[in-house]
This record gives sequence, C-alpha cells and structure tokens, in this order.
Amino acid sequence: MSETWKIVLIDDEEDIRDVMALTLLDAGYDVRTAADGASGIRMCTEGGPQIVVTDIRMPGMDGLQVLERLKASFPDIEVIVATAFGEMEVAIRALQLDASDFITKPIGNENLLLALNRARERYTARRRLKDYTLLLEREKAETSQQLLKTIAFQRNLIESSMDGIVGVDERDIVVIYNRRMEELVGYPRDDVLRKMTFPQLFPPAEAARFKADLKGGHAGGKHTLFLYETLLKSNLGREIPVQVSAVTLMEEGRECGVVGFFRDLRAIRKLEREIADQARILHQDKMMSLGRLAASVVHEINNPLSGILNYIRLMARLLQQGAFTDERRDKFNRYLNIAETETNRCSQIVSNLLSFSRRSPAAFAPVDVAELLRRCILLSQHRLELSHIRLESIIQPDLPVAEGDFNQLQQCVINLIFNALDAMPQGGTLTLGAQAGDQRQTVSIRVKDTGPGIPPEHLSSIFEPFFTTKTEGHGLGLGLSTVYGIMERHHGRVEAHNPDEGGALFEITLPVPRAS
Repeated sequence: MSETWKIVLIDDEEDIRDVMALTLLDAGYDVRTAADGASGIRMCTEGGPQIVVTDIRMPGMDGLQVLERLKASFPDIEVIVATAFGEMEVAIRALQLDASDFITKPIGNENLLLALNRARERYTARRRLKDYTLLLEREKAETSQQLLKTIAFQRNLIESSMDGIVGVDERDIVVIYNRRMEELVGYPRDDVLRKMTFPQLFPPAEAARFKADLKGGHAGGKHTLFLYETLLKSNLGREIPVQVSAVTLMEEGRECGVVGFFRDLRAIRKLEREIADQARILHQDKMMSLGRLAASVVHEINNPLSGILNYIRLMARLLQQGAFTDERRDKFNRYLNIAETETNRCSQIVSNLLSFSRRSPAAFAPVDVAELLRRCILLSQHRLELSHIRLESIIQPDLPVAEGDFNQLQQCVINLIFNALDAMPQGGTLTLGAQAGDQRQTVSIRVKDTGPGIPPEHLSSIFEPFFTTKTEGHGLGLGLSTVYGIMERHHGRVEAHNPDEGGALFEITLPVPRAS
C-alpha cells in the first residue's frame, strides 16, 4: 500500500487481539492493540490512526460507547465493529452511529480485510472532501483559471460522493444528478438533467410528505432535513428506502432550490429482516430442544404420578377402615408425605420445562451455577437413562456466584448435553462438572462425553452458524453457534477439545463479578 495505514484494534480477549494483529501486520498495516475501550481511545488520541476495529461486547466501555466517543472527538476515524452472530440489531445501531462497517464473530481473515478496504475508501473520500472545504475557506479563486479548476474539482467531488446527490432549481427541475444517484434509481443522466422534476423521483405520496416536512422543519430545523427517512422510485417503478439530508437553498430571502444527499437503506432493511429471521430460527432451534426434552419429561413424571395415585388410594382405604389407631395414623402420614414429595418433584420438572421454553428478553442477575446444573440434570435425566448413558456429576462445592441470564445459560448447557447424547448413540458416560478458575474470578462448566470426538478438520468451524455434521432432519446447526453468541453477550467464552482419553469436551467459562 502506498501509505502507512494505522489501525487501533480493541478487544478484551488477548487471543483474538494477537491473531488479528498478526493478520493485519502481514497485510502491511501498522497495528496497535488495546484490551479495553478507554485504552483504545487514549491510543487514538496519541497515535492518530485512520481506522479502529472494536469489539462490541466488552466490560466497562462497550463498542457502541467507543464508537460514539470516537465520532465525537475524531469524526474522520473510520470505525469497524465486531459483533456476535444474532446481534444484528446492535450492528444496525452501529451503522446508524456512522460506523464504517461491521463484521461477525468468529472473524475470518477475508471478511476482515474486505471491511478494511471499504473503510480505507471511505476515509480517503472524506479526506478529499475535507481538503476541498479547507481550500474554499483559505483561498479565493482570483483568476478565471483558478475558478475553472475549482469548478472542475467541485464537479469531481460531487461525482465521486458515496451518497446520491440531487439539486433542483426554484421550479423543481433537476440540475445536479451525480453518478451514485444514477446507480441508486436507475434513471440515465441524460433523461434526468433539466428534464425531470424532483417529485418525479418519489412515489406520489412521499413527494408531498417530503416537501411538507422540509418546509416545516420536521427533522433538522426550518427548511432543513437531517437523516430523514423516505422512499425514492426507481426507473422500474420499485420503491427504494433511503435516508436523506436536505436543505432549501435561499437567495435574498426567497427559495431558489433544494439540494439533497441520499443514502441507500436497502442493506440496513435487509439486516433488519435478517434479525427477524434469525430470532425465528434461533427460537425454532430452542423449540426443537424443548420437544426432545418434553418427550423424556412425559416418562419422567409418569412414574411419580402413578405412585401418587396409588398412595391416594391407600389413604382412602385407611379412611374407610374406621377410627385411626397409632399404626394407621403413622401409615397415613407416611403415604401423605410420599405423595407430597412426588407431587413437588413433578411440579419442579414441569416448572423447569416451562421456564426453559419461555421466550423473554435477557435479564442478567446472580446465577448459582450448581443450581443451574441441577435443573439441567433434572430436565435431561430420564433422556440419559433411555439412551443408556451414565451421568457423572463433579461440582466443586462453594462455587463463586456468576452473573448472567439463567434461562440463556440453561439453554447453553442443555444444547451441550444434547450434543453429547447425539455423539453416544450406543450409550456411554456423560460427565457434567463445574469448578472455580484462578483466584475465583471465573466459573467453568464442563460437558464431556465418551463418543468418537470432534474431527480435527471441524474444530475451527463448529461454532459457525448452520455448520452441522448431522444428517438432514436432525438439527439446523445452530446449537453451538447459539452457545457462542450467548457467551459473547455474557463476556464469557466456549471452547471445544478432544481430550487424550477420548471423547469430546466442551467448556463454558463465565466471569465472576468483582463484588462477589
């Protein structure tokens, strides 16, 4: 590359920082790394990078806050945000805050370098615009030659803009129409300039609304619209969602035209549709897990219900035998206690199943990891028995309290248990464990099976959305990517290994709040 491009990389995970930094150094970039948002902003203040790549989910100052701070202090810096799968609403918010681009985790080298190329193009275009503005502020065109150069530069600037630009005169006739606008709506330049009017570029109702809101100062002030959303009409009659900033041009107190800068919103609208689709598919994957759980839970509660019915019949028979002796009273109380215990067990199983099925927003709170595992075991125990799988539970006593959304963490563990079951169709041993990390700053949950293990060539791909080695009809390939996304939101991590003794091991690591 002809000039040295400086990048600040912000991510709270050291391994990710190191791998991405090596990739960028090999590509010829000058890279500095930071473990948190505050350090990253200080580096931007000291080093003046052109591009910042920041993770969204970080403790303390998150990626969106970093983006807002950088755009407020260094508007010329291009910011690329990294999000987890399923967080498209966060990506859209980042684009609305003027992020250059977003990339999803796990981050591939090709996607990273492509995003950087787009950021460089955008940075260069902005710098040219700034240079031109400074030129107009500092110098006056004193000769016709200088004036011609300025006009030529202005024309080139308008033509190379990333936004569509339209200018109309006092009669609404189009007098400025750049290349990007031509690409956006499809009308050839020769068919538009001084031939079409501004309202012809809109669907009829939108043209009237746009004019009224521009005149009334609906968004941005009188005769001004800022980041206003409307629709354009293509040459094929299709409606195109756009975001526009526009201003009415004034000359000696009268309106003499309008200029508008149009940004295509179709990509954002597509992302919004993908959010809805992803939410539906992720919930569908959860419902598939729920169906598998429910089938075993039916058997799980059938035995205690049969026992309860028998004990109620025995108690009824004792009541029919007349006055209670001490021996009969003891029997009656014993039967009653057993019926109560079994009823409570059925209630807990059904309650856990309902809680797992509930579709609710994330609610972070203290999480007792031992209780989390107890509920997961209760829901899946009968399924383990039907699959001839022996359960070993190794839970360290006095675990520190983690923080997170109990329902989402339960979904993670259930998904890992089901993966283990699928890996042992002929039976085996499932080991479920939990232990505190170094200095009790983390809690780890381990799910180990005695199946064939994970093929080495799949280890780098198993957390990607829709990746699956199962046959058609046996899963969408979203279970592990769901676990990965949930761990990202919890500032934790999930890892997969093939232990030396065989099988597969999945380990979830959750941070412990400092106050614990």
